Formats: sequence, C-alpha cells, structure tokens
Amino acid sequence: MRTVEWDNGTVKMIDQRLLPTEYQVVTFVDLDGVATSIRDMYVRGAPAIGATAAFGMALAAQTSSAADVPSLLADLETAAAILRKTRPTAVNLFWAIERMLRRAHSPDLGSTQAICTALETEAQAIADQDVAINRKMGNYGQAVIKDGDNILTHCNAGALATVDYGTVLGVVRSAVEHGKQIHVWVDETRPRLQGARLTAWELMRDQIPCTLIADNAAGQLMRTGHVDVVLYGADRVAANGDVANKVGSYKLAVVARENGIPCFCVSPTSTIDMSLANGDLIPIEERNPEEVTVVRGQRIAPENVPVANIAFDVTPRRYLTGIITERGIAYPPFDASLPRIMQSPDEFASPPAKG
Repeated sequence: MRTVEWDNGTVKMIDQRLLPTEYQVVTFVDLDGVATSIRDMYVRGAPAIGATAAFGMALAAQTSSAADVPSLLADLETAAAILRKTRPTAVNLFWAIERMLRRAHSPDLGSTQAICTALETEAQAIADQDVAINRKMGNYGQAVIKDGDNILTHCNAGALATVDYGTVLGVVRSAVEHGKQIHVWVDETRPRLQGARLTAWELMRDQIPCTLIADNAAGQLMRTGHVDVVLYGADRVAANGDVANKVGSYKLAVVARENGIPCFCVSPTSTIDMSLANGDLIPIEERNPEEVTVVRGQRIAPENVPVANIAFDVTPRRYLTGIITERGIAYPPFDASLPRIMQSPDEFASPPAKG
C-alpha cells in the first residue's frame, strides 16, 4: 500500500514507528487520530505529512455534525488549527491545509455534501500528485548520478517519507531504472534512527546495494574518496535556498564542500517557502527528550540528564550544489533560479556555466 491513503471514509497508514521489525497498517476514523499520527510520527516526511493533513481535513468534513455550510466551514477552520500545531517545521503541512481550505471555500460548493465530496477528491489529488511529482524529481535528479556512484544520504527521504516512490530515494530508484549501478551509504540518523530503520529497509526491499553507517563515519568516508555525491531531502526551503532538514544534514554539506563532493537537496516545490527570506526564519522543532535518552524502551542515558533534542538544522545555501525539484534543478544563484522554478512550471533553471 501507499504510506498513507483514504479508505472508505477512514485514513490508513503504515505505522513507521514499528519498522523494520513489524509492518503494521493502522486506521484513523477522526481528526484527533490523524493529528496524533502526525505529532507522534506514525507518519513522517514532509510530503507524507502534507498528504496526511489533507486526508485529515477531508475526514474532519465528513465527521462534522454541521447542518449548514457556514457551520461546516467553521468546523474546518478549527480542524486546520489543530493540524497546524502538530509539526512546526514541515511546510507541506501548512501548504496542504491551506489548499484544502481554499477548496472548501470555493463558491461552486453550495452544500455541506458538496464540500465533503470536493475535499475527499482534493485530498486524493494531493496524494496522487505527490507520486507523480516524485517520479518527475527522480527523473531530473538521476541525471546528476553517474554509473558507479556512491551516494550518501541522511534520514529517510524514500517512499515512506512521501505517499510513494520518494524524493531522495526517488532519485536513487530512477538512477537504477536508467541502468546505473550505484551504492548508497545510509546514515543511521539519530536519535530516531530513520536511516537505519526505514531507508535501509526500503533499499533492501528494492535490492539496491546499500551499507549502513554510524552518523559520525560520514566524514571519514568522504575524506577517503568513498562518497561521490550527497543527497538529502528537506522539510522547508527558504526563498534564498537555505534548507531545513533532519538534524545532521548541515554537517554533511559542510564536509562535502571541504572534500569537493557535490551536495544536492531533493525537494518538491510544495516544500519551498517563498514567504521566508532565509533559513534563520524557519521554525525549528525541538522534540521530547526521551527520543535521545531512551531507545525502544531501554534507557541509554542517566536519569534527569538535560537534553536538547533539536529535530532539524539549516544548511546555508552556499554549501548546496543544487536543489532538485519536479520542475527541474535549481542551481546557484538561488535568488534567481528558485523564483523562476516557482513561477513557471514549464521553465527550468539552467545548470551553472562551466569554466
């Protein structure tokens, strides 16, 4: 199944907290359940969070007891407020909510039933479009991968982080589909180990050669010539090209630059937030300290030790070779290439001049 999907008035998803040891599909029948699934990371990854929020809005409409359109629209605004509080960094969450609200307020919807039907259709469109977008991104991105490349990635930006196919792993899958022999170094990605639990699981299922490494091993691999390109995803991209991604991404970009290795962000345009001038304005989520001190019920740190569980970091644009999107690859200067990509789906950014 897809990571998240609509099923006869319910929202079903893979419980990613249990992977790789257990594959379980859970079902949510109300908005509170969907909000919990995002907050507690049953589902994670910016595109998947966006699709889940869209389905949550559709579910809120269908479970509302509103007898008229104004009351239903008020219930949807309340639902939107609940969903907005679940994860602050992933801009796709807010993008999907606003898209659903715009559809609900469409003047052509004159009844509560029409709104419910339209929102179900809109949420499904968001999910289906995500899959198509990922495949387009993969096709553009595979062009930067050479036959025989060793790719280093961080966190999980695969099918599990999207509705299907993946962003970074979409590029990897597309490279394989184009006949390229590649190998992936998989950062374990502490503290929640999304690389070890999820990325390695996906790659092994697809029989794509991969090797799991401790996060701190990445620098030595780059220094000794065992990495050809670094790819990671994004939870938000600022207008100037700064990228917020799973904490640890910034270090990879800096070390890649030091060793002359290209570093690309792979991100759909729905993750690009043109309202924020730079990465310092991106809200950075800080999560439960127990994600650092406890691993699957086993305490690994002293009781009451102070913890700063910063979930994301920001890579300044100067460390990025490019940003791969479904509309092409944005190259520096990002101040010019990102607006061009955002404003015209048919016009793609040009690669940097040689020489």
